[in-house]
Amino acid sequence: MDEGDHAVLEAWRERIGAARRGGSSLRLRGAGTKDFYGEELNGDILHLGSWRGIIDYEPSELVISARCGTPLSEVEAALAAHEQFLAFEPPAFGGDPTLGGIIAAGLSGPRRMFAGAARDFVLGARLLTAQGDLLRFGGAVMKNVAGFDVSRLLCGSLGILGILTEVSLKVLPRPRLEETRRLELSAGQAVTAFNRWQGLPLPLSGAAWWQGTAWVRLSGATAAVRAARAQIGGDAVPPLDAERFWSALRHYQLPPHAAASVWRVSLPQAAPRIDVPAEPLIDWGGALRWYANVPPEIDMRERARAVQGTALHWRGAPPGKRFPPLPAAIASLHRRLKERFDPAGVFNRGRLIAGV
Repeated sequence: MDEGDHAVLEAWRERIGAARRGGSSLRLRGAGTKDFYGEELNGDILHLGSWRGIIDYEPSELVISARCGTPLSEVEAALAAHEQFLAFEPPAFGGDPTLGGIIAAGLSGPRRMFAGAARDFVLGARLLTAQGDLLRFGGAVMKNVAGFDVSRLLCGSLGILGILTEVSLKVLPRPRLEETRRLELSAGQAVTAFNRWQGLPLPLSGAAWWQGTAWVRLSGATAAVRAARAQIGGDAVPPLDAERFWSALRHYQLPPHAAASVWRVSLPQAAPRIDVPAEPLIDWGGALRWYANVPPEIDMRERARAVQGTALHWRGAPPGKRFPPLPAAIASLHRRLKERFDPAGVFNRGRLIAGV
């Protein structure tokens, strides 16, 4: 770490200390691609995008470490040069998000149900706390020691625990072959088929449904993909068309994502259709369903609970009403973690936990 790096950290510490002493808060911001995401956006903006750069990348070890302000495009370009990638497919929302923002949001793309979520690829992290301490959790290794894995806890925390200054991630080799099949099915038929195929040794890496069409992506060894293709059937999708669809789904660029009011419903993969007058966009083999412009008199959370699911009001929610209410025990745990890491409420106050 050179003098310039020390100067940046010291400047951040000064801002943090001033906010703590004055009882104010700081709003952490990387590239701003997820400014819409969260319960509230409070405090003076602390820009983190200048703290960037890949610190270490060893392709043979399948590990990359980079600073929080490193753009996704820079990370993916470095990995692509060695035929590797981030298997959890973080969404870019039409921009170029920073690595810190990606992990703080904890969002994953279409491959999530088959390769793992963002948190499953976090090996280690550094955190600048509200007390100005720079802490290290985990490490750039393929195995984590037993115990409380704070580095993964930071994934999805929306920055309320501190500044995620550095992240180490597991990466994977690109599949030897990738193909997409398209089948004309109803939503119910598609979910049934997705669940049947996931119970078989097939190289699935994506299973989605939209407007009467099921899209199934196969990734892996050539022989395995060809055998699965014969078993699934359907029509072959030209590679460019397949790339356009999966990219739009990954980056939340399909029409349902842009509606004025959007619900993101997570539920068991085999759950039946929710009783709402709208056809969903289905992802994750049936476990993630998007609903656009649902009439406001319909209680989406109640209808999701009826099939053991949860509903997040992705767009169009009033302040403090985006995330589903947590059970009392889990809500208490969230608050205790916030109090432990950031008792003065300096970082992203109210963004994940209303009023905290």
